[in-house]
Amino acid sequence: MSIAENDNSKAYEDLSKLRESIQALYIGQKEVIDQVLVSFLAKGHVLLEGVPGLGKTLLVKIIAKLIDAEYSRIQFTPDLMPADVTGHMLYDHQTGSFKINKGPVFTNLLLTDEINRSPAKTQAALLEVMEEMQVTLDGTPLRIKAPFMVLATQNPIEQEGTYNLPEAQLDRFLLKINIDYPNEEDEAKLLDVIAKGDLKVKLEELEHVMDIESVLHLQEQCKKVLVDDSIQKYILDIVRATRDCDTISYGAGPRGGISLINCCRANALLQNREYVIPDDVKAMVLPVLRHRIIISPEYELAGTTPDSILLGLMNKIPVPRQ
Repeated sequence: MSIAENDNSKAYEDLSKLRESIQALYIGQKEVIDQVLVSFLAKGHVLLEGVPGLGKTLLVKIIAKLIDAEYSRIQFTPDLMPADVTGHMLYDHQTGSFKINKGPVFTNLLLTDEINRSPAKTQAALLEVMEEMQVTLDGTPLRIKAPFMVLATQNPIEQEGTYNLPEAQLDRFLLKINIDYPNEEDEAKLLDVIAKGDLKVKLEELEHVMDIESVLHLQEQCKKVLVDDSIQKYILDIVRATRDCDTISYGAGPRGGISLINCCRANALLQNREYVIPDDVKAMVLPVLRHRIIISPEYELAGTTPDSILLGLMNKIPVPRQ
């Protein structure tokens, strides 16, 4: 039975409208859009990697407006302090007491631009909120309201003045999404929209297609998508294969398998299914695992990429029958 045929037909209709509305303004990059929506449905965070000018900020603005959510942006710089991210306690001279000054993390969608431009201490300020959905200020834990998603960007071609994200931070991201240049047809459409001056107007006139309650309902529905034992075994085989590979120094941990299951469920929901199929696994392996493996130095120097390794491993693992 499809999602649209049961009691959740309205939820699926809303999801379809959301997807179509994003694609209408964020021209091309359909795979990127789907992967961001998968992460959102699975209550995860996304690391977006791509050269400047590919519309990463625009994508977040569009999603925030379509779901009527709060949106914040932090430009990471070498002098950015942890308090600039989480907030701080502020002394009020009039009352003689301290007040909480909440940082930009207290939102629904948080865009952290060029996250690798700040040192580890500032990057670590995001760890607690990404994992626990709370911030501790002066010993006081403060909850972040749901839904909450961090979309972090980093530039792969500029290394000067950047700090590599530590493995513990990378593991907090459900997906690492690589954004490439649009194809010629999509780029021509984009230039046509810009030439006519329509993009800014369309963004300002954009109306939400669902509310926060609908988003939370979809996230709960995602948990109910069925995962057959054969699919679980398929996922387990892929994750464990990364730990027994000559080209990989450190393979994916158990969190990789858990993340893969959650993303497969979300991808099935996005395709209007109540169950996961092998194609869901194939679609999610690269964005889920590419940042969870460490390539052996000699192979990395030779130009071997995480994606090529993972694709090679998948070709060797039997696919369960549907």
